[in-house]
Amino acid sequence: MTALAADKVSVAFAGLKALSEVDLTVTPGQIVGLIGPNGAGKTTLVNVLTGFQAMTEGEVRLDGQPLSGLKPHEVRRRGIARTFQGGRLFRDLPVIDNLEVTGVGLGQSRAAAIAEAEEMLDWVGISPLANRIAGTLPYSDERRVAIGRALMGRPKYLLLDEPAAGMSAQEATDLSALIRRIAGEMGCGVILIEHNVGLVLGLCDHIVVLDSGAVIETGTPAAIRASETVRHAYMGTATDTDLPVMEVET
Repeated sequence: MTALAADKVSVAFAGLKALSEVDLTVTPGQIVGLIGPNGAGKTTLVNVLTGFQAMTEGEVRLDGQPLSGLKPHEVRRRGIARTFQGGRLFRDLPVIDNLEVTGVGLGQSRAAAIAEAEEMLDWVGISPLANRIAGTLPYSDERRVAIGRALMGRPKYLLLDEPAAGMSAQEATDLSALIRRIAGEMGCGVILIEHNVGLVLGLCDHIVVLDSGAVIETGTPAAIRASETVRHAYMGTATDTDLPVMEVET
């Protein structure tokens, strides 16, 4: 099967389970939301999928082939890219150099990396930022640059960790349109962690909900919105009809 899949993934720290037999699958062109209360294990799962965190049990497969034991840069070269909550840009370099360095790191010649960086900045809609020093950018622009950098090399899968953090409502709407283009035009499978649950419900094809390291619900946005289990996990009560917007990711 052509997919990025986690199969019964568990992670334990000093005997305490951060993830417990988690299953998740994303296919090319699909947008999968990963939500849950603070401390649910969302970022830990993304770290496992991208080689930053070893599993205690389970398996991660890319197109049927196991990824266990690969280092993050090896996972990236297989076609799995990610962004981070903190941006992690090279803050002293211009924006275009942030993308160029990534291309070179993926094995491109410098000329090819520069050409793709220019193309990618235009495709994402941030060409005017090309010569800005990354460390001088507003937080929301840092997020867009991080996405452009992650798209270098045309990955098969893109994992976005809180990409809308610090964005205004209009900026978040523009981000949603960009993510749809990434999935639709590039055919890239997307896993989206986002504190703005409304954005996830409006954007994703399928949603996985974690709580205390375990999957408590999966389904369409409509099914997740209607789930008493999900509302209880977020709020400790089933009296409210709308899921909240989470303020902090852990």
